[in-house]
Amino acid sequence: MLLGSLALPVVAEDAKVAASLRELGGQVTEAGGAVTKVSFRDCSKLGDAEFKQIGQLKSLKSLTLYGSCKGLTDTTLAHFAGLTALEELGTDGIQVTDAGLKHLANLPNLRTASFFHIAFPDKGFTGAGFAAFKTLPKLERLTVAGTPFNDKGMAAVAELTQLKEFRTWHTFQTQAGNEHLLKLTGLRSLMLGQRLRQYGGKPNGLSIDDATLATLAKLKSLESLGLDEVRLTHAGLVQLKALPNLKKLSLQRADIPEADITKLRADLSKVTIEWKPPTEDERKKLEGMLKP
Repeated sequence: MLLGSLALPVVAEDAKVAASLRELGGQVTEAGGAVTKVSFRDCSKLGDAEFKQIGQLKSLKSLTLYGSCKGLTDTTLAHFAGLTALEELGTDGIQVTDAGLKHLANLPNLRTASFFHIAFPDKGFTGAGFAAFKTLPKLERLTVAGTPFNDKGMAAVAELTQLKEFRTWHTFQTQAGNEHLLKLTGLRSLMLGQRLRQYGGKPNGLSIDDATLATLAKLKSLESLGLDEVRLTHAGLVQLKALPNLKKLSLQRADIPEADITKLRADLSKVTIEWKPPTEDERKKLEGMLKP
């Protein structure tokens, strides 16, 4: 009887929060009266009060906050520190600093985390704060994209040796940053997209080209590799023969001679190769992106 009486206030509070979030356009899933999943495609109406409510959902397992979630800052992110049941977190446009990421460092069940357009445009964020995620024992999948994340961030991610999958694109990382990934000896899946161009006289070295592949060929645990918005040749790609466990290679919007792909399929006969050359419009955009 005591356990049941303790559960009643929690369920009642969850129902109240669920109703409030639905009024703001959120999709809310409940199980046994407790909220287990919250998803927003448009977070523009969410503020401190709403994030505080979400932080009270002790049974919440999945949280998706997409669509200009600029109200999620260091201050409001602190409301999520008690979401100990959370397994999946997806965000878009949150305005946190590297120091603010520490508020997510005590979520023991977090398995998947995605950060799109975090601290964008450039507000001094580097991604170094991801080092705080070392305390997340179950974290296996991390995505960071469309953000000023740079080589300091890559070094921080390299400390997350529990990762099985890492995806990143449209950041300020460089080729040197890719070297940090060699510390992830258990990484099975990697997706790398081209860096963002910088302006105002800042350097614009490519984050992925043939030279990058020499580094990636040292990630012996890789089973799946994806590369996007790239210009590569057979001479670079053939280095991936050094990956003993590679099963799938995805080359998206990849400017590669068709003859080189034919040779590569012969060289990597046991690897499923998916190649999508750029369309004419994509090729024009790629030319601009690859400019030094």
